[in-house]
Order: sequence, then structure tokens, then C-alpha cells
Amino acid sequence: MKMTHKVLIALALILFSTSSVSAQDLSKYRTFSLGMPLAALSKQVNATPDQISVIRQTPALIQELRWWPIDSYRSSARAEAVEQIRFSFCNGELYKIAATYDGAATQGMTADDMVQAISATYGAAIRPPVDTNPYAQLSYSSADVQVALWENSQYSVTLFRSPVSTSFQLVLLSKQLNGQAEAAIAEAAAQQNTRDPRIAIPAQRPRH
Repeated sequence: MKMTHKVLIALALILFSTSSVSAQDLSKYRTFSLGMPLAALSKQVNATPDQISVIRQTPALIQELRWWPIDSYRSSARAEAVEQIRFSFCNGELYKIAATYDGAATQGMTADDMVQAISATYGAAIRPPVDTNPYAQLSYSSADVQVALWENSQYSVTLFRSPVSTSFQLVLLSKQLNGQAEAAIAEAAAQQNTRDPRIAIPAQRPRH
């Protein structure tokens, strides 16, 4: 399939964005490493304390930091393929990175294009079966569709696509730290229910 000049430029942007990652190192995205401390990452992206949100305080401290690279590089000539990155921390350690690609940068790119670009960094991808059901009901509340997966025993990298738009998101996580964070969030919800059984905690879809 012949790619347009615009798609080739977008592919180059995706690859440039991850060029600092060693081949097939699933623990890294750009200059960020899963497991790195919040203080070090905050310094790296020049984050201020008000940009850090506390999601849970007990039984583990769960925090989030959102960073907009486009704003950070607005004054430079560098093109930026990522619109936003959400960093999640468990007791001060980075356990999840969710990078949402800018729609303008990836416009015209197919899922196969994205997988090809990302596989250059993370190796061969695992592709899930394609749902060919023409009657599937999609809405803005529908969960993102998993396009491809790269994983080993410690880490996973997953490419998602919105079912109602052309936006892509790449999610990296430490399986061990992510398990600890999810267990702490579930325990906090259970404790809240126990303290006040009248409060119903609705089930939440996993956030990418």
C-alpha cells in the first residue's frame, strides 16, 4: 500500500518521539522509565505541584501528573506528535504511562501504520482478533479498542484506538506496580463501602 507524504511525515514523528528508547525495551518511553520516582520525572518535565493530582492516599498513595508536550515545545521548531501524557504513580513510583497522540499528527494513518511505526521500537506486536460484527453498537462511552500489544514478564505496551474517532493512545505499564496500584484502589473502595454501606461505588472502566 502506497503511503502519502503526510503519512510518512507522521510516521517519522512517531519514531522520533520514541527514538531515545533502546530497541525492545518495554520499560521506557522517550526519556521516561517505569519505576522512576515522581520527583525526578517532575523535574524533567518542569511540573509544578498543582499539576500533580492525588487519586488515593491509603492504603497506597496513588498520584497522577498530566503533561502537554505541545505546550512545552510551542516556542521551538520541533514538531510534536503527542498531545498529552498521563503519568501514574504508586507510592511515588511511576507505574503507568498513557500517551495520547495528536490527531493532526496522525491524521491519515491507519492502525497498521501506527503498529508498523511503534514496532520499530518495541519489536513484533501481538494483534488481537478483529471484530467484524457490523451490528456492534459504538458510542462515546465505548471502551477504546486494543489495536496491538507488546509485552514480556515485567512490562506491557498497548496501542489503543478510540472506536468513534481516529485518536490513538499508547499505554505502558509495570505489571508488578500496576497490580499493586489496582489492589490499593480496590481496597480503598471496599473500605469506603464498609464505612458507609449507603454509598454505592460504581464499577469503573479501566482508564488507559
